[in-house]
Amino acid sequence: MTQIIAATNNPHKVEELRRILAPMGFEVLSLGQANISVHPEETAETFTGNALLKAQTVFDLCALPTIADDSGLCVKALGGRPGVHSARYGGEGLSDAQRVSRLLQEMEGVPEKERSAKFVCAICCFLNRDTVLECTGECEGRIGYEPVGEDGFGYDPVFMVGGRSYAQLNAEEKDAISHRGRALKNLQELLAPYQARAAAD
Repeated sequence: MTQIIAATNNPHKVEELRRILAPMGFEVLSLGQANISVHPEETAETFTGNALLKAQTVFDLCALPTIADDSGLCVKALGGRPGVHSARYGGEGLSDAQRVSRLLQEMEGVPEKERSAKFVCAICCFLNRDTVLECTGECEGRIGYEPVGEDGFGYDPVFMVGGRSYAQLNAEEKDAISHRGRALKNLQELLAPYQARAAAD
């Protein structure tokens, strides 16, 4: 298996990356496993920009294949917020539950037909200094009225797809439709020529 460093300090994201990338032939290492301690600042105004910042920061430290994602929830009724600020919505130091609570407060009184939202994921993968792959994935849904489900993280308990929230889906179900799962499937297509070349060598 080809080792790749996950440029994130979020253990939930590392687990999702491992689950989806393992069948593609990648062994995903966390920053801790790679003996890297870094917290890249997400200062870009787009998901793709932040993914690039994170991936490049870690790649510059280890010179090994590195993957980073930036993802967030975009709510139509809130003008696209929280968007790139999803992980820091409401300020630093809040828990996932507190961010969800804030979101629901902002959505009070918004009727069902106006509660549409989407999760967006941008991925940046540094294979080497000269080969940088970028792709995105989205999942359309709506904001529920209260948290439901025990799995997932972040805004998963209030992001409804069909009749269930992200947090009510098992890992296989979520990977099949999630923004990150779709982005990684797009990445797989981009990686195919490089994997074929490596196999030939």
